[in-house]
Amino acid sequence: MHATDYLNEARRLMNVCNSCRYCEGLCAVFPAMELRRDFTDGDLNYLANLCHGCGACYADCQFAPPHEFDVNVPKTLAQSRTASYRSHAWPKALQPMFDRNGLAIALVTAFSIAAFILGFALSHDPAVLTSDAGQFYRLMPHNYMAGLFGAVALYAALALGMGFRSFWKEAGASSVSAGSGVTLQQAVRDAAALRYLDGGGVGCYNEDEKPTDNRRLFHHLTFYGFILCFAATTTGTLYHYLLDWPAPYDWTELPKLFGIPGGIGLIIGPVGLMHAKLKREPDMLDPAKFGMDTAFIAMLFATGATGLALMVLRETAAMGVMLALHLGVMFSLFLTMPYGKFVHGLYRFGALAIYAAERKADRPAETGTPKA
Repeated sequence: MHATDYLNEARRLMNVCNSCRYCEGLCAVFPAMELRRDFTDGDLNYLANLCHGCGACYADCQFAPPHEFDVNVPKTLAQSRTASYRSHAWPKALQPMFDRNGLAIALVTAFSIAAFILGFALSHDPAVLTSDAGQFYRLMPHNYMAGLFGAVALYAALALGMGFRSFWKEAGASSVSAGSGVTLQQAVRDAAALRYLDGGGVGCYNEDEKPTDNRRLFHHLTFYGFILCFAATTTGTLYHYLLDWPAPYDWTELPKLFGIPGGIGLIIGPVGLMHAKLKREPDMLDPAKFGMDTAFIAMLFATGATGLALMVLRETAAMGVMLALHLGVMFSLFLTMPYGKFVHGLYRFGALAIYAAERKADRPAETGTPKA
């Protein structure tokens, strides 16, 4: 027996698929599965996070519903994947956050922090809310702002790191030297290109049974938009501390050159992902994680939208309110990162690294039973 009913069902399906092997050319899941005769919890969580949810195996499977074998690999692995996020969350006392991390919680947190920042400003310098000087640190002194967001960022990094460490250990990464430079380099290439999000070459399947590559495109826009926004924040920090050059910056400076395309990516990408999600075949999805997915997509969109709006309105009387709203959204995003969909990127990267190591070693992980 496994830790959850989802894992019990995942094991049943993997045994059926191991006997059939019709789908072995579609993605990384099935070749990795074939290295095992039996499956531990760690094996199944590894396979669940290696799955990109393209749906090709569901469309191709001769045993899919309404067949009596009821083989639905995308849905079962999606359910197991969500359960793995919860089981590895740190600290354990906050694992129930995965059951309630919906859009309402994220928005309440964002508006609460925005209200706190506005209250802080009103108590120290009420004129900032009507000033058009564009001086960000009149709203909240830089040291206070850096301390507040530095603390939540450090906590998020710690919680994410501890959760990933637990997943990495359970999946048996050390048994195949998945942390080596060669395997990590391959995992970076696979993750950066979303190599296994193509359904064996045709794209992801939707409710109209017409595969498209839209999810790959919108994932790229979202991911690289986030990276560019992070680069904008990093260069702004370096400007402030190393060059004694505080924000705001001109449109031709690096923080803006990174931030503008990053913000655009965080608007178009999440909108496209949400549209693609609504078009997917419902039978392949885990309905329980819809709220968590929606919250993450909405917060990424809000980060890009409020950031771009702040750039446009920074020299107007709306600057103070918009800055408070943008900071509230960012604080909420960082605070909920370890307990929402953001963790899937880390766990999937870990699964890709393990798969790269298994391919390199051409042998099964020690966590499973030797290959036939």
